[in-house]
Order: sequence, then structure tokens, then C-alpha cells
Amino acid sequence: SDFIFQAMFAATAATIISGAVAERIKLGSFMIGATIIVFIGYPITGSWEWGTGWLDRMDFADFAGSSLVHAFGGFSALAAVIVLGPRRGKYLEGGKIRPILGHSMPLATIGVFLLFLGWFGFNGGSVLSADAAGVSFVFVTTAMAACAGGLASIFISWIVLKKPDLSMALNGILAGLVGITAGADVIPVWSSVIVGLIAGVLVVFAILFFDKVKIDDPVGAISVHGICGIWGTLAVGIFGGGIFGVQLLGTLSISAFAFVFSYITFTLVKMVCGLRVTEEEEFGGLDIGEHGQEAYPDFGPASH
Repeated sequence: SDFIFQAMFAATAATIISGAVAERIKLGSFMIGATIIVFIGYPITGSWEWGTGWLDRMDFADFAGSSLVHAFGGFSALAAVIVLGPRRGKYLEGGKIRPILGHSMPLATIGVFLLFLGWFGFNGGSVLSADAAGVSFVFVTTAMAACAGGLASIFISWIVLKKPDLSMALNGILAGLVGITAGADVIPVWSSVIVGLIAGVLVVFAILFFDKVKIDDPVGAISVHGICGIWGTLAVGIFGGGIFGVQLLGTLSISAFAFVFSYITFTLVKMVCGLRVTEEEEFGGLDIGEHGQEAYPDFGPASH
């Protein structure tokens, strides 16, 4: 059971990458790169803490993986996006950014709430026992941080973007969840609210920053998991009794390793078998180009 539980953590590192490279990567190339990263890269940094490695001996604290899972995935995604490049037509001349909207915000909302629910297993299961007091405490800090993150991102986007942006709100919920993950077992309940609020603010500005520097991340995965993963790890040193310097060293080491390992991996995959679909496939849709069928046939030419 511990193997399956940890395997889900490892798989999460790969799924974080998948969101950032969406709409322009070859399926086969992604699967090869993700397999190498999860099979080799993830266990290396995981062993530093959860395998009684050098970070564990320094009393580094990462309860359920703000750094070991989320920052690892986020900075692996950053490297993959840099190697892959932005979607065609995303960044225009004169510094203009063309929005490429998601096809269904209701489905995106459902997806985030599924993640919210799953996080109770992600964090609650990390207690590694059925201890009622321990599990219930983690449930409360997890929920409070998530709600605080969502509210913070709503109000910040309302101020900065002039509207309470739904995509920012959804990413704010996830940001709060990522932020509390490292210290869900030790950060007091009201402090978890602060952790979530700060994560919700950070994610809005991080998403805007990466767009400004032409790092094309369709779902904000780098901001949610990478930036807020670092914040959550540092928060243990501020609110949870951890050693701040050790927390900083640990999260930067994990993030740097993930970035370098992923950059090398996807560069090699690009050299050997290519990484990106053709321009025709990208504009036509990867459902047809990569899978040979329409995702929504009722809305395509074949339905007429």
C-alpha cells in the first residue's frame, strides 16, 4: 500500500508537467520524457528527505511534498516549456499577448474541485496511520489554506485585472493546497489561512510574470506548483517550527535539480525523436493529429 501511495506522488510530478506543455507536444515524446523523470529524477530528490537522505539528516521538513512533489514537478515543467517553446500565435509583435482560452471553464472548475477532494487523501494519507487527531488536523489546515488561496486570488485578480478571473480563482485554490502541503501537520490552523492567502497572491503575479517573459504555461502549473511549492516549504520555517535556512536550502536544491534534470532529459528527447508537433497539427488540434479522432465530433465537420 505504501508503494501505491508513493507511486501516486511520483505520477503527480509527471501530470504537473503535462499541463504546462499542453497543446503542442508529441504524445510519445512526452511519455518518454515523463517516464525518465519519474523513474530516475524523482526518486533521487525524494530519497534526500523521505529516504533518510542528506536533507532528512538536516531536519528538513516536507510533510507531503510541497517541494519533493510540487516544486519538483513545477520546475521540471519550466525546463520542459523552455525546451519546447510557446504555442504558435501566443506572443505577438510589440510585446502583445494573445489569449488562448480554455475550451470549457465548467469542466476546469470540476477538475479543480476533484483535485481539492483528492488533496485530503494526498495530505491526510501522509499521516501514514489512521490516527484520528493527526488526520483531522491535516484535513482542517488543508481546507483552510485552499479556501484562503481561492479568495486571495479572486480579490487580487479583481484589483489587477479588473475582474474576478475564474481561472485565477481556480489556480488560487490549488496554490493554497500546494502551499500548505509541506506543513499541514505542524502549521496551526489560523497560520494555515495566512499560508493560503499568501499563496493565492503569489500565484496571480507569478502567472502574469511568466506570460510577460514569454514562458507559455497554458494552465499555470509552473506558478501553482513551482513558486507556491517553494513558498509552502519556507512557510514551515516561518509558522511550523522548521529551520528556515534548512528549508530554503532544501527547496532550492530540489527545484534546481528538477530543472536541470528535466532540461537535459527533454533536450535529449528533442534531439532523438523530436518534441513538438507540426504547425498543421497544432492548429488542427492534437486530438486529430496525435490520436486520429475528434475530441468533440458533434461540433466538427463530420457531424454535418
